[in-house]
Amino acid sequence: MYIQTAGAPAGSGRPALALIHGWAMHAGLFAPLVERLGDAFILHLVDLPGHGYARDDATALDPKALAAELVQRIPDAYWLGWSLGGQVALRAGLDHPEQVRGLILIASSPRFVVGADWPHGVQPSLFRNFGEALERDFRGTLDGFLALEALGSAKAQEELRHLRELAFERGEPAPRALQEGLVLLDEFDVRAELPQLRVPSLWISGRRDRLVPAGAMLAAAALAPQGRSAVIASAGHAPFLGATDEVAAAIEAFAAPAPAALPFA
Repeated sequence: MYIQTAGAPAGSGRPALALIHGWAMHAGLFAPLVERLGDAFILHLVDLPGHGYARDDATALDPKALAAELVQRIPDAYWLGWSLGGQVALRAGLDHPEQVRGLILIASSPRFVVGADWPHGVQPSLFRNFGEALERDFRGTLDGFLALEALGSAKAQEELRHLRELAFERGEPAPRALQEGLVLLDEFDVRAELPQLRVPSLWISGRRDRLVPAGAMLAAAALAPQGRSAVIASAGHAPFLGATDEVAAAIEAFAAPAPAALPFA
């Protein structure tokens, strides 16, 4: 993995915040949040194996193992996971609560696909179809996924342009890592573990998200003992792009030394 550190300097007394990107992306997508939160946090931006500057890292995308390594490299931090990245953040909070101050999950569900007792997801065929399409048209399939991420947002065209500009800024992701990530999205389910989560959690969703319905985040927050939820009415799957100030304000309120009301809910 590759970790870039930005924001407040070490020794500033500011809390640390680890940020983990979603499927096929890299930590450079968090640039708007880095600018907005740089004075309030020491920011650790993680590129997962096979992605971004860690493209040539052949380590398996195993959330449990990756979380165990990252808590050693980034101890005593808040953890932010977007979409697929939330799987790693959740494992850190569940497995290593003594080293995690709190979790911030952005458009990241405890289960991404629908089930008989879980209506808050997509059909399993979506991720399987993406896997097959990657074999036929790698770049075209990734571009289609970017469009799906922006779909629904009040600033969809602006977000899609931003995603397209940044998505391959650090090179194309490794095909192996993308296929592993699709399997994770298809099979991930930690709902039964959430009642045992021992750290505070904030679940931020976009009401217009076409990949992770806002209802998934509300349901997850209700399962977690110290869970809170916030819904951004105008946002889609990447709310930190089109609603940066709202997302940043919610993170700052969540991490405040004294309990603070969320700026929206």
